[in-house]
Amino acid sequence: MDIRPLNDAVAVAPQIVPDDMPAIKAAGYVAVVNNRPDDEEPGQPSGEAIRAAAEAAGLRYAAVPVTHAGFSHPQLDAMADALRAAEGPVLAYCRSGTRSCNLWALAAAKAGRDPGLLVAQAEAAGYDLRPIGPMLDALASRPEA
Repeated sequence: MDIRPLNDAVAVAPQIVPDDMPAIKAAGYVAVVNNRPDDEEPGQPSGEAIRAAAEAAGLRYAAVPVTHAGFSHPQLDAMADALRAAEGPVLAYCRSGTRSCNLWALAAAKAGRDPGLLVAQAEAAGYDLRPIGPMLDALASRPEA
C-alpha cells in the first residue's frame, strides 16, 4: 500500500483492497474516500467491497467517484463534506492517487485555501497540480454565493 500524506488531515493512495483496512486503521485514519468508479478496469475491488471492509474495521466510508468526464462542483462539495464528516485523518484513493489529490485540492481551493500551498503539499507527495493550477486559482478567488 502506497499512502501519500498531503497534510495532517488527508492522504491519498492508489487502489486499495479490502484486506488493507486494518493497516489503514492502524495508521491512524478514521475514514476512507473512494474516488474511483466501479468497473473502471477489470479486477478492481468494488466500492461495496471496500465500504464493507472499511466499516467492519471501524472506518467511515464515502464514495465520490470521478470519471474521465472530469470534476464538477457537486463532486468538490461532496469531497469537502466527506472530509469534514470524518472528524479525523482521511485516506482517499483512486487508480493512481492523482484524481484523489486533484479532487482534494480543488475542494480545498473552493473553500479558500491558498493554491500555492496546495501545489506544494501535492508536490511533496509526488503529485503535480500545475495542470489544474488555473482552476485552483479561479476557485480560490471566487466569492462564495
